[in-house]
Amino acid sequence: MATIFTKLINGELPSYKVYEDDKTFAFLDINPIAEGHLLVVPKKEVDYIFDLDPETLSHLHLTAQKIAKAMDKVFDCERVGVAVVGLEVPHAHIHLIPINGVHDIDFSRPKIDFSEQEFKSIQQKITNAI
Repeated sequence: MATIFTKLINGELPSYKVYEDDKTFAFLDINPIAEGHLLVVPKKEVDYIFDLDPETLSHLHLTAQKIAKAMDKVFDCERVGVAVVGLEVPHAHIHLIPINGVHDIDFSRPKIDFSEQEFKSIQQKITNAI
């Protein structure tokens, strides 16, 4: 059965896509802990990130780097934090989150409730910067 991320990649479910190439897909997290919080996923459906073949894993990280550099231009943050937890969805993924301190990447923090228009605005800012 396809994961929710595969359904987003295939267009079966809506997403706020910020980037796509032949191997990766990046979209805004709909339950963000910060403005700009997004996920970068391989199109290949593999549960555990370290089970990805070396080429896909490398490309996934290079895509994350490209997007993080764009996010640095868009958001007023010290850094773009990176997290790989891998427990909530059985499809490898990297969280990119604008942060100003280590506490900003705490997933137990309350989620931010953005309107559809706010999500679209964030999506456009990142997409334009890539």
